[in-house]
Amino acid sequence: MSNDPDPNPQAAADTSHPNPKPQTDAATSHPNPKPQTMPTRATPTPSHNRRRHQPPQPEAAGDAVSLEILGIEGIGEVRPGDDLAELIVAAAGPDGLLDRDCLVVTQKVVSKAEGRLAAVDPDDPLSHKPLVEAESVRVLRRRGDLVISETAHGFVCANAGVDLSNVEEGFAALLPVDSDRSARRIRDRIRALGGVEVAVVISDTFGRPWRRGVTDTAIGCAGIAAVVDLRGTTDALGRELKVTEVAVADEIAAAADLVMGKSKGVPVAIVRGLDASWFRPGSVREEIIRSPADDLFR
Repeated sequence: MSNDPDPNPQAAADTSHPNPKPQTDAATSHPNPKPQTMPTRATPTPSHNRRRHQPPQPEAAGDAVSLEILGIEGIGEVRPGDDLAELIVAAAGPDGLLDRDCLVVTQKVVSKAEGRLAAVDPDDPLSHKPLVEAESVRVLRRRGDLVISETAHGFVCANAGVDLSNVEEGFAALLPVDSDRSARRIRDRIRALGGVEVAVVISDTFGRPWRRGVTDTAIGCAGIAAVVDLRGTTDALGRELKVTEVAVADEIAAAADLVMGKSKGVPVAIVRGLDASWFRPGSVREEIIRSPADDLFR
C-alpha cells in the first residue's frame, strides 16, 4: 500500500463578545431612557483564549504529541508509465506538501505505475496461481487455494503478494521489484517537482499469524526510519529498555490506512507531526526483514 508538513483550516470565529440583545423603543421600555451612544468595536480576545486549529507540533524535538493524517484525493486511475510523483504533487495542490510530511503510498498504484501487472484469465479464478508460484522463493503453508509463501524481498505473505483487487479485470498486480527503491524514486521526484523534503512509505495489506484480520504494513520506505531502536533508553519509570525496537514504518502505514481504506479510491495519505528524529535514510528490507538466523519460526 504518506510518508513531513501540511496546511490547516483557518481559526474558528472569535466568540469573545456575545450577540447583543435587540434594542426596544427607548420611549416605552424605560421611563428615563439613557442617551444613545454609537456602538464601539469589541476588544479582541487575547490570542491564547481563542480556539484555533493549528498544525500538530511537537512539544520539543523528539516528542511528538499529536498527528494529522490527510488522504490525497483526485489522483485517479494510475496506469503503467505514469509519473506517480507528479500525480501526487498535482493532487495535493499548491503548498499541499510540506517538509517532514510522510507520504504513505499504496503498493497497488506503485505496481501499476511501474508496469508490474500480469495478464490472467478473468473467467478462471485460479489463473493467477502460476504467478504465485513464480513470485515465491519458498512455500510455507498451503490450505485449499491459499498459499503462504516467502517472496524474493523476504516478505512472508499470502499468495506472494499477487493481488486481483483494485486492478482492471484480466490483470493481477505483482509487488514492486524493490519497494525501497520505489520509495526513493518517488521521494526524489517530489523534491525535484515541489522543492519539499518528504518521507515516503510504500504500504501493502498483510495478514498476521495467530491473529484475525489484516492491517497495512510497510514494504518500502525512504527518508524515514523503518525501525526505531529504543534499546539502552529508559521507560517512563526509569527502567532501561533491553529489547524494544519499534517498527515505526509499519505503524505509519497502518495509521494511514484508516483514511485511505480499501474502496475509497484514496491511494496516498499524508502523515504529519511525526517525531523529527525519525527522518533519516531508511530501508524496510535492511531494518525490518528478520534474517533466517534470527527467526525462531524458520
